[in-house]
Amino acid sequence: MEISGSNSIDGLTADFLRALRAERRASNYTLRNYEAALERFKSFLISRCSGSPGKLDLERLETRDFRAFLAGRKAVGVDAATVNLDLSAIRTFFRFLEKRHEIRNDAVAALRGPKRKEKLPRPVDADAAAALIEKEDGADWKVARDTAIFALLYGAGLRISEALSLRGSDRRIGDTLKIKGKGSKYRIVPVIPAVRIAIGDYVARCPYSVEPAGPLFFSTRGKDMSARMVQRAIAARRAILGLPPTATPHALRHTFATELLAAGGDLRTIQELLGHSSIAATQRYTKIDKERLLDVYSAAHPRA
Repeated sequence: MEISGSNSIDGLTADFLRALRAERRASNYTLRNYEAALERFKSFLISRCSGSPGKLDLERLETRDFRAFLAGRKAVGVDAATVNLDLSAIRTFFRFLEKRHEIRNDAVAALRGPKRKEKLPRPVDADAAAALIEKEDGADWKVARDTAIFALLYGAGLRISEALSLRGSDRRIGDTLKIKGKGSKYRIVPVIPAVRIAIGDYVARCPYSVEPAGPLFFSTRGKDMSARMVQRAIAARRAILGLPPTATPHALRHTFATELLAAGGDLRTIQELLGHSSIAATQRYTKIDKERLLDVYSAAHPRA
């Protein structure tokens, strides 16, 4: 590959990052990742030729050139998810070049990144989940608050953000709860007595006034809670209980789903309860259930 020197890749990259920042309002995190990916791509191109690539060189790149870059990333031990992030940055860069600089390369559009190994949800077992939401006699209001939040995750299958979005008007929970989930879509979830009791206990102990339009769950300083606060709270509790690091807030939601499935719940109903936009996301739980059955079989069958 020959180097033309016109419209250098450095200038084009700088222009691209400026556009991301000014027009797309990209976060600093995204900007850093894209800049790092393109810097790696530039270094790769320079290693295959002499000098810095220019406009004509970028247009002449072939599919094998892009594949060689991705293969090089995999060869140094980078996982599939990170390789795909690099590929996404390169694709976005070339779309920008075609739109703003009339630099077109069809080869990059034909690329397919490495398949990511499917990560199955990692629920906690029923005993661990029950321990996390067990009411502590004489505990202060913050412990009661955390217990109520954990109960919503495990007993109603809510996301952290959904539990923390509840308002004071939700404190008198009935048999169901209307939840605003991802994509501003609403769903109705049933509420078991244990969840109602946990929330009632928290509200009775809370030192702050729970107003209808205000938050249901307060931080120590009387402000809205953050997801990070919930994560720290469950980390502290699992340390006391001797539970593994996999016992996370989201794992409680996974346990809600797997227990429903094991009890005979159908996928469509579980999808609606979880607020999944696609049935594919819910189908992952069937794989967990099969693995659990195989584990039980292997442990119990005399000829396993």
